[in-house]
Amino acid sequence: YLLGKSDKYDARDVERLQQDDKWVENYLIWRHDVVDDTLKMIDESFQWRKDYTVNDLTESVLPKWLFENGSLFLHGYDKEGYKLFWFRVKHHTRDPKQQLEKKKLVAFWLEHYAKRDHGKPLTVVFDMSETGISHIDLDFVRFIVSCFTDYYPNFLTKIVIFEMPWIMNAAFKIVKGWLGPDAISMLKFTNKSDVQEYISGEYLPPHMGGTDSFKYSYPPLVDDDFQTPLCENGPITSEDEHESKEEIDVDTKETGELNEEQNLNQKKMNSIEQISKSEETDKTEIKPKNAKKALTTFKGPLLHISPAEELYFGSKETGEKKCLIVLTNVTKNIVAFKVRTTAPEKYRVKPSNSSCEPGTSLDIIVSLHGGFAASLQDRFLIMAAEMDQSSGAGVPELTQFWKEVPRTKVMEHRLRCHVVESSKPSSLTLKENTFNIPAKNNEDLHIQLTRLLQINKRLQEQIERCLWFQQLSVVISLLSVTVVAFCFYLAYTQRS
Repeated sequence: YLLGKSDKYDARDVERLQQDDKWVENYLIWRHDVVDDTLKMIDESFQWRKDYTVNDLTESVLPKWLFENGSLFLHGYDKEGYKLFWFRVKHHTRDPKQQLEKKKLVAFWLEHYAKRDHGKPLTVVFDMSETGISHIDLDFVRFIVSCFTDYYPNFLTKIVIFEMPWIMNAAFKIVKGWLGPDAISMLKFTNKSDVQEYISGEYLPPHMGGTDSFKYSYPPLVDDDFQTPLCENGPITSEDEHESKEEIDVDTKETGELNEEQNLNQKKMNSIEQISKSEETDKTEIKPKNAKKALTTFKGPLLHISPAEELYFGSKETGEKKCLIVLTNVTKNIVAFKVRTTAPEKYRVKPSNSSCEPGTSLDIIVSLHGGFAASLQDRFLIMAAEMDQSSGAGVPELTQFWKEVPRTKVMEHRLRCHVVESSKPSSLTLKENTFNIPAKNNEDLHIQLTRLLQINKRLQEQIERCLWFQQLSVVISLLSVTVVAFCFYLAYTQRS
């Protein structure tokens, strides 16, 4: 494919494919591990990505009215913790002149989320309340469907269709034909009485029977609604208040503790592996007792972040209220960082807005306020950017730095929350660590379960084919017996 069509692909996609095993695995899973089908899908999706300039789609290259329209956006999570991709059908109107731009908006949102959350699957919600014939646009619906079936592998969990008008039943029979057998099982037709089987009320608007007061507006870009950086003693009301508080009312004791922590970090080794070896001696006073050992590492261009994907908290019964994030500076400059969250009222972070010296590591302690429990929907955002060696790393310098640094130079990494319901998973994790067996996270189990389901589907298809051939054989045998009997009958009558 590369030799014959290299000019039809974006070189960035080819490079990513060669380096990102998870991306390759998602293509294989979506095509049932059939290599030829997988290659065909990669070829088609790569050509599509170049045609739509997917890697270069930004807010600035798309018309502002597309975002203001509010027909497409990401907001909230379903009951399984998957992000919701909303299509408010009543805000969409057919217009061939605008169709390409609207399709690029779909590609923008999908690529924006795929890069941000490393390809974690989405749940699509077609909110069809207050819609009629004027809103039916099968070409646009087909494009959305094909994005998931042909271009973004293993990226769809389900399609929740809310209050589909009876007049659109015929149209959705056509849509089912586009989805294919795998995706048809993902269709969930709902109304007010049963939509909460898939999405809890906190993420449903009132007209769907929920309590979510969210109202779409633009700007800013609708995202995970990460709040301003958390202060070390709990949530704050605004970033300006936070900055002025840091500049004017900095507590000398906390500053001394921060400097002491940074001095300790200067002596730490330059890798996560070396940190884990010395953690019992070097970080006894800093580490929370219930913090889990970092099992995986996200290797970013500025910081290595461990754990890579999930922070483990306990339920109210288990009482585990603290987690540890380890940052390692892999550059030759000072790296400034700050932490944001989707639930600032729940968490405190220490330190939440600081810097990391070249070649050193730093511990961030994330703890829950009393009375609060972690949720699967909670997310953390770590933002990092390089500072000049000549710049200071004090509070005023950091405040000014974050005001001036370009967004393009900021590295972002997101972490999900995982709630441990009992102490059993912890003991299992310890046993696995003892024997140097990597613990499997939910995503690994999800992939394995997906494979098993796909294998089960293939077996069912084979059984159905066998039964069909068996029935066909029986019919052919009966016809053969009938023909032979008829021939004997003719021969007998001629003799007589």
